Amino acid sequence: MKLRGTFGGLNILLEPGDTPASVKRALTLQAERLSDSVTIEISGDTHPGALEVAMNEVRASGGTLGRVRAPRVTVNAGSSPAEPEPAPLPEEQTVIIPHTVRAGFRGDYQGSVVVLGDVNPGAELVAKGDVIVTGALRGLAHAGFGGHEHAIVWGRPIASPQIRIGDALARSPEGNSNMKKMEGNERAERAFLRDGQIVIDAQR
Repeated sequence: MKLRGTFGGLNILLEPGDTPASVKRALTLQAERLSDSVTIEISGDTHPGALEVAMNEVRASGGTLGRVRAPRVTVNAGSSPAEPEPAPLPEEQTVIIPHTVRAGFRGDYQGSVVVLGDVNPGAELVAKGDVIVTGALRGLAHAGFGGHEHAIVWGRPIASPQIRIGDALARSPEGNSNMKKMEGNERAERAFLRDGQIVIDAQR
């Protein structure tokens, strides 16, 4: 885990090796710094419990949780990597759903949404910002609603029959069932736009 002060407050970067216990220990020592506006960033295959602990520590210290986000996308241009200039995402505060989302649920969000659990088949999430699911994403997800093309979808894994980012649409190949993809696969995946097409990559 890394902490970095920014002009707008504090940035917490959660990394794959972080555990709920290690995050709690580290943030307990930094309680005074958490009383500001805090952004939490997820790097790679972050433990879901570590994210939940970080958010709880921010609230307990009187801080304001501004955003929870996965890392921005690096796109290879020719032989050298280049970081695209991100379009501004909506400034509305991130909404946290502290449980699994069941079939029949539909949520519309002006900013980003983070689900601390699974999104089951038959559920739908639509957000102008990012859609981040710390469990399995098996329902429908639409990130970047309204044309925000630098939004992402993040799940553990992404096993959805359909996801949208901005105006782009991706569907699961015919015959590729969600449950088959779930077998033995709990690795985090990130979906983003590249040249107008949705790309899904595994997070380390």
